[in-house]
Amino acid sequence: MSEHTNNSNQDSVISVRMMDIITALLFIVVGLVVMIGSLKLGASWGSDGPEAGYFPFYISLIILLSSSITLYQAAIVNKKKKTESFVDKESFKQVMAVLLPAIVFVLGVQLIGIYVSSVIYIAIFMIWLGKYPIWKAVVVSVGVSVSLYLMFEFWFQVPLPHGSWINPLEFVGVQ
Repeated sequence: MSEHTNNSNQDSVISVRMMDIITALLFIVVGLVVMIGSLKLGASWGSDGPEAGYFPFYISLIILLSSSITLYQAAIVNKKKKTESFVDKESFKQVMAVLLPAIVFVLGVQLIGIYVSSVIYIAIFMIWLGKYPIWKAVVVSVGVSVSLYLMFEFWFQVPLPHGSWINPLEFVGVQ
C-alpha cells in the first residue's frame, strides 16, 4: 500500500479519488473550451491544407477522451482510492503557508509595484518561515529589490510594474 494511505481518514483533507475526479473534470472543461475555439477557427482540411483550428481540435479531442477515461476510472472502477489520502492537514497547511502569500504578492505587484511588493514578501518569508532577525530580512529584501531595479530598469531599460493603485517609489523619485 501507499505511504499516503490513511485508514482513519481523520488527517486527510481530500482523497486521491476525489482529486482524480476534480482533475478529470477540469481537463474536460479545458478540452471543451479548446474544441469550441477550434471549431470557430475552422477545424477541417481546407483546399490549401489544415485550417487554423485543425490541430488544436484533435489535441482537445485527445484531452477529452483521456480525461473521460480518467473520470470513469476514478468514479466507477477505483472506489478503493476513496480511503487513500491525497494530502493530509499538516502538508496542506504548509502548502497554503506558501501559496496564499504568493497570491497576495501577485496582487501586490499589480497594486503597489514589484519592488515594494518584493521587499515585503521577502522580508515576511525570512522572518516568518526562515526565523531570521528583522534586520537581516530588511537588508536582504531591500538589497534584492534595489538589485532588481538596477538590473532591469537601469541597465536593461526594461520597466517592471510600478503599481496601478499607488506607486510608493514616486516619493524617492522613481517614475
